[in-house]
Amino acid sequence: MPIPDFQTLMLPLLRHLGDGKEHSNQETLDALAKEFQLSEAELAQLLPSGTQGLFRNRVAWAKAHFKKAGLIESPRRSVYKITQAGLDVLAKNPERINLRFLSQFPGYREFRAAAKASTGISASADSGSGPLTPQEHIEVGYQQIREELASELLRRVKECPPDFFERLVVELLLAMGYGGSLQDAGKAVGKSGDGGVDGIIKEDKLGLDTIYIQAKRWEGTVSRPEIQKFAGALQGQRARKGIFLTTSAFTKEARDFVGSIDSKIILLDGQALADLMIDHGIGVSEVASYAVKRVDSDYFSQD
Repeated sequence: MPIPDFQTLMLPLLRHLGDGKEHSNQETLDALAKEFQLSEAELAQLLPSGTQGLFRNRVAWAKAHFKKAGLIESPRRSVYKITQAGLDVLAKNPERINLRFLSQFPGYREFRAAAKASTGISASADSGSGPLTPQEHIEVGYQQIREELASELLRRVKECPPDFFERLVVELLLAMGYGGSLQDAGKAVGKSGDGGVDGIIKEDKLGLDTIYIQAKRWEGTVSRPEIQKFAGALQGQRARKGIFLTTSAFTKEARDFVGSIDSKIILLDGQALADLMIDHGIGVSEVASYAVKRVDSDYFSQD
């Protein structure tokens, strides 16, 4: 089943803590994962940033809201237990606990009011009222911005003249750690004859190996015959490694072919090209940066 949103997790979470005992984070995660019959693959799902597990993040946010409402407490690091207020809630046998339910508690209302006052976000626009956690909202928004940026980058790349495209490919490979210096890389990459870039570039700064490069500024899909020609060119150059870049895409047959030959050929389509440009700062500039922080428990430790 899909991973429940953090509000759906609230009632099962409080019931899990309802025995009045102290429970570690891992105990709680294991118990809830078993209750919702989550698979190993589902438990392995990460936030878009890859910094934390999606299920773990949602459980953490459910706990955070419970603490603000006074339903649970944390007697020590990574350990939680239910409070009397939490036991009173369970005694009423609610059908569901969500943020609207928690608004009956004065401490929680004060917390939400303070948060809205500091951010200027109205109740109707408050991201905490939806199925996603605040961190998920940030990451989903970031992913949407990145996808739009990648699309615009690819459009610009397709419109640029051949010599500009040559320089872009060289600068990208340099930013990724290939080619030694820009001067060396510029010498290694040859002249384009068809709007692409053909040549060789150093694999590292010491030049221990070389990589044969072919870049096609195409609209049409690159098929297997084109990759076969490239593989033949590798053999002619006695090269073992190659990178084939395109602004379009590769057919399944082309991708299957590179997996069946001895030469190591990496296929980078337009989407991968745009993603690498973003990751390595080619053709983009930073507009804003937001640091998501958490409390450093070690700082407050008295041990």
